[in-house]
Amino acid sequence: MSSVFKPLQWALGRFSVDMGIDLGTANTLVSVRGRGIVLNEPSVVAVDKSTGEVLNNGMAVGIEAKAMLGKTPGNIEAIRPLKNGVIADFDVTEKMLRYFITKVHAGRNWVKPRIVIAVPVGITAVERRAVINSAERAGARNVYLIDEPLAAGLGIDLPVREPHGSLIIDVGGGTTDIAVLALGEMVVATSLRVAGDHMDEAIINHLRRHHNLLIGEQSAERIKLTIGSAWPMKTELSMEVKGRDSVTGLPRKTTVTSIEIREALTAPVRQICEAVRGVLEEAPPELSADLVDQGLTLCGGGSLLYGLPEAISEALSIPARVADDPLTAVARGTGVFLENLEVFAPVLSSGDDD
Repeated sequence: MSSVFKPLQWALGRFSVDMGIDLGTANTLVSVRGRGIVLNEPSVVAVDKSTGEVLNNGMAVGIEAKAMLGKTPGNIEAIRPLKNGVIADFDVTEKMLRYFITKVHAGRNWVKPRIVIAVPVGITAVERRAVINSAERAGARNVYLIDEPLAAGLGIDLPVREPHGSLIIDVGGGTTDIAVLALGEMVVATSLRVAGDHMDEAIINHLRRHHNLLIGEQSAERIKLTIGSAWPMKTELSMEVKGRDSVTGLPRKTTVTSIEIREALTAPVRQICEAVRGVLEEAPPELSADLVDQGLTLCGGGSLLYGLPEAISEALSIPARVADDPLTAVARGTGVFLENLEVFAPVLSSGDDD
């Protein structure tokens, strides 16, 4: 950074607040130093196709934009700029981050905060650079990256800094991140690009194949949250689903059951179980011994699928539980890093590493 701009950056930084961001495929959560989580909005932006600008004077982001998914006229597009946990649309991601930074700072768009961003395990150096560049162009003074499983472990108070193994599974929208943590580091980790969005896609395909009914992403997500499961329910459920008939092209409704939706979700659930098995097979024996009784902890929005802990426990023969408030685990972990940024900054990836 040019020495000419450093005094200005420092001055603007004095009026900024440090931010931690869980930049998710489905939702973005923002934590602020000393205040905790202040924003939780969908990672969606609505733009005008002709100009490329965000609608409503740059305000059609998050909740407002998600309501437009699948319902926009030809000149408007509702975009999810992240795919499988990484940036798919650089410019739109920058606009989304700028919106969140400005919103946290009560409309001030000249601020220069320090930002910690959680990213999936195993993303490439190019993908990491894209995240840093997007945040810097959106107004960040310094950007630091932390792997999502480590952030989640800190967020749910696992003993990740002790010489004791902890297994965490973060089932997000685009990726499932799995890691064995010990002594403040990831000993073994992997990232599977099968998660909540993949489950929604499986439901969409099931309705098309077995009911000749076409539905959108939001309808699929609603079905998953209402009657989706990975394990038999005590009382099986059903719900009415509306969409477009793939044969006649006309609006139609049908009834689906939790049993058939569970069958539709069998493949993604099995893939997650196999990925966890792979991590366990690579873990050092001493850490594996720690997991026999302690088991594993699930977090992320996908962990709320009914019966997922039971399905994983049955497949792997170790205890499994869902963390308290699993949706905010990663964001809370970035908050822990914010509170100790001076200590952690030297070991985190940042724009200064280049």
